[in-house]
Amino acid sequence: MSESGHPSPVPLCIEESGTDPPTDVSLIVPVYNAELWLDECLTSVFQQDFGGVMELSIYNDSSTDGSLGIINHWKPKLEERGIRVILGGHNSERPRGVGYAKNQAIKQSAGRYLCFLDSDDVMMPQRVRLQYEAAQRFPKSIIGCRVTREPADATERYTRWINSVTPAQLLTQVFTSHGPTVIMPTWFCSREWFCYVGQFVEDGQGTPEDLLFFYDHLRSGGGVHRVDECLLQYRYHQQAATHSVTEETIWRNRVQFLEERVLEHWTSFTIWNAGKQGRRLYRSLTPKNRDKVVAFCDVDKNKISKGFYTFEESERPKPRVPVLHFTEAKPPFIICVKLDLTGGGFEDNLRSLSLKEGEDYYHFS
Repeated sequence: MSESGHPSPVPLCIEESGTDPPTDVSLIVPVYNAELWLDECLTSVFQQDFGGVMELSIYNDSSTDGSLGIINHWKPKLEERGIRVILGGHNSERPRGVGYAKNQAIKQSAGRYLCFLDSDDVMMPQRVRLQYEAAQRFPKSIIGCRVTREPADATERYTRWINSVTPAQLLTQVFTSHGPTVIMPTWFCSREWFCYVGQFVEDGQGTPEDLLFFYDHLRSGGGVHRVDECLLQYRYHQQAATHSVTEETIWRNRVQFLEERVLEHWTSFTIWNAGKQGRRLYRSLTPKNRDKVVAFCDVDKNKISKGFYTFEESERPKPRVPVLHFTEAKPPFIICVKLDLTGGGFEDNLRSLSLKEGEDYYHFS
């Protein structure tokens, strides 16, 4: 059993046989009803400038549209280009989910490195080459990159965050609602490290398989590195699998990871935000960690004037947690204020305290 409580994975590490040159990189592409975008995606595979041995491992998760025809159209073109194509899949009535499809694509592949690509995204020609070079320097890391969004005005704040988190914040901001600090469609890592961490959870639709793997990766001592070039066009649309994951599922896993990685090591802390999100975090904590909350802090005079937050859902005696102005509160803080939403006001307040992220505070926004 893994530390996250998931079943121990089936080994995905295999040895290549035969006299062909070893495969350097396997592109891992799960496909489910992707005919609208698949041609662009496979064109970007064809255009890679990587000089090593590359293969494309596609797993068709019971598509009912024209995806399979597009793949078969591209297969001889890619193989003529020197890119081996492995196509697996099933024809069950229902798809088995992104985690299952990724695992199957990995199992049927042979590359020493794994490059993940969603069937609705487009790679820049230098992507595989640059991430392959980075992965050799950081063998226990998940390698990401910067992205452009398609359409350009979709999720602007999220896209800014993806591209602007600092190298240190790739590890300190793993608790935010944005999810992994390098997004799944940009992942690149060694097969050996992937196998060491495990495999994707296969619980089907509604499972944040990328977030759960990312947490297990960090638990295993893995690092996070970003190639600071735009190497992927990251598409936004309503059919994307990420929309099937509920906010409550994400919240529950984030709280659990925060408690395990941070709160377990703190004797006391302050929640920055006496409003809805801060109170929700407080209520979501285990009783042991709720007892460590010495105060809420805020800038809202109305919240501060009330003096206390009373946890009405608890047994008697009901806890009464002080509500303070942020300048009167003591670190460490868990910050439940969303970044990049107050015209810089919150960020200025935080900077005024001269605190260190990852020691004096963590973002949980």
